[in-house]
Amino acid sequence: MATARKKRFNAFEDFPASQKKSIGSQPVISQDASEIAKVERIERLKPSQMIPDRFQPRRLLPIHIRQEFFANRIDCYQAAAEWLKFAHQDSGVRSEVDKLIALGSSFDDHGQIKAITGSWQSDSSGNYQFLIETGERRFWAACLQHVATKAEEEPLLRVEVVEKPTRQRQVIENRHSEAPSAVEQACEVAALILAELGIQPDNSSPDDYDYFRLARAQRMPAGLWDRITPIMQLTRPRMVQLLNILQFPSPLLDKADRFRLPERVLREILNQPQNHWELLIHQSIQNALTSEDINQVVAVESGTKDVKRVASAPDPLEKTAYRTFRRFTRIFRNIGHLQQSEILDALADDLMVRDQAKQAVDILNELLTLLQARLSRK
Repeated sequence: MATARKKRFNAFEDFPASQKKSIGSQPVISQDASEIAKVERIERLKPSQMIPDRFQPRRLLPIHIRQEFFANRIDCYQAAAEWLKFAHQDSGVRSEVDKLIALGSSFDDHGQIKAITGSWQSDSSGNYQFLIETGERRFWAACLQHVATKAEEEPLLRVEVVEKPTRQRQVIENRHSEAPSAVEQACEVAALILAELGIQPDNSSPDDYDYFRLARAQRMPAGLWDRITPIMQLTRPRMVQLLNILQFPSPLLDKADRFRLPERVLREILNQPQNHWELLIHQSIQNALTSEDINQVVAVESGTKDVKRVASAPDPLEKTAYRTFRRFTRIFRNIGHLQQSEILDALADDLMVRDQAKQAVDILNELLTLLQARLSRK
């Protein structure tokens, strides 16, 4: 006789409220982080009772929606609705929204596996809200799922109230959940520096990036880089290079973050005259330029030619596809078998999340057939 499946009345209520479960502690980088990560209690809250950390290094909301949301002109569900609309117009936004909706859908099947952490904070009006330390992706996944499915009742999310939330824990959570973009890494380095120096963000500042830019103007005391290195797993010169990315104007940072432009590309653009930055970032997104491509564009334009005229001409699709695939195979020739397997495994996961696995299989099967036909002629 088949075992009856237990009906889940609330997709987010994966443990009965009366049942007590111990929360296993995650490995942490430093002794300081473990001392301040003490969980006070576990609660279940609606998203409308919570607020994301505006100065979280990993930014999810598009900039124009962020401004409305954090100015309290729209609530989390209105922000989610605007986000869904914007996703139809912007491929970079659509990719992120698709992943978050997939995460929200998984709550229906498996419940909320990992809790959101944070603490209760009072706002300027004296009202208390749960300020999210880690788990903002789970928060927005629930909001997007609620709006997309037109559910009537708010979801309930499991949260852990911690005694002292920290930037260090935010960065560790971010880096474990998904590989950060170059802009996100720059903000993570800046956030860790400012946290070590005790510099708090100014909520009245209209530009969130201005807080992270403060790190570039600070004098680093002895030992600071040594405390940050184990968390970021990067060398000091590399972290300095990342901080330099914050020199871009905020709209360009937002665009580079949304389309996840590589660090090397951004560094190469940063070396060019400032009046060319916007054009080069646009062309890097449109034509998948590498740092070497940008060097070639700038070299051609070093004479009297108009940069915009040459750079704005798009590459033929065949040339772009060939160049991208050749770069892909060249990388694989220069790394070991184990690293190849890890990259392919991560790539397969990413294609599944983006719902592009079937299309990729069809394309690769066709390429395989053409290659085998040519090899058989030898």
